[in-house]
Amino acid sequence: MQILTLEHFAGRINETFTVDLDHGKSPFVLIEARPLPAPAVRGMVRAPFSLLFHHSSAVLFPQRVYQMESPGIGDFGIFLVPVARNQDGFVYQAVFN
Repeated sequence: MQILTLEHFAGRINETFTVDLDHGKSPFVLIEARPLPAPAVRGMVRAPFSLLFHHSSAVLFPQRVYQMESPGIGDFGIFLVPVARNQDGFVYQAVFN
C-alpha cells in the first residue's frame, strides 16, 4: 500500500480525479491541498494534510471510502466527507494524519 503525502497532490490543483461510484466513474476536481498544523511525533509516517475536491453534481454523495484514480498517482482508496455546497455542486474533504 502506497503512503500518500501532500507532495503527491500539491502540484495537482485543478486536476480531475476519477472516482468509481455505484453508477459508474465520475470526475472530482482537486481544488485545495494544504498541510495541517501538527507537532512532529516520533515514528510519524507523514505530515498531516487536507484535500478538498469539488464535484459538480446536485446529488450529495455520503461520506465513505471511494476508489479514486489519477494518471500521476494511480489507484487508491480515499475517505471523502461532504463539507460544503455551492451553486455548482458539493465540496468533499479528505484528511490524512
